[in-house]
Amino acid sequence: MAIKIDDLVKEINKTLSEYANGVGEEVEKVAETVAKEGVKKLRLRSPKDTGEYAKSWRATKVKKAWVVNNKIYQLTHLLEKGYAKVNGGRVPGQPHIAPVEKEMINEFVKGVEEAIKG
Repeated sequence: MAIKIDDLVKEINKTLSEYANGVGEEVEKVAETVAKEGVKKLRLRSPKDTGEYAKSWRATKVKKAWVVNNKIYQLTHLLEKGYAKVNGGRVPGQPHIAPVEKEMINEFVKGVEEAIKG
């Protein structure tokens, strides 16, 4: 029994497409989970004066990507890096975004690797 090359190519492409779609869905799930967990961590680790800044963290889906940001975006850099006082001196930064970002990157990479293997 002979197999036509065109049929073989179509079957290979179909199989690869199904695999890619499955992996793509898993990667989207991983991205959503990592983003939502990142928001929880940021809410816990953010500096709290009134608590409004810490509560303002959110994860939103923009097109196909998940984005973690703060509604009070003007404060993020100042609190993370510190700033100069009006009458001299500096207010030290309170790093809370960078450590969570590193954790999120590691979790995402690990999740994607598992999705590809599974």
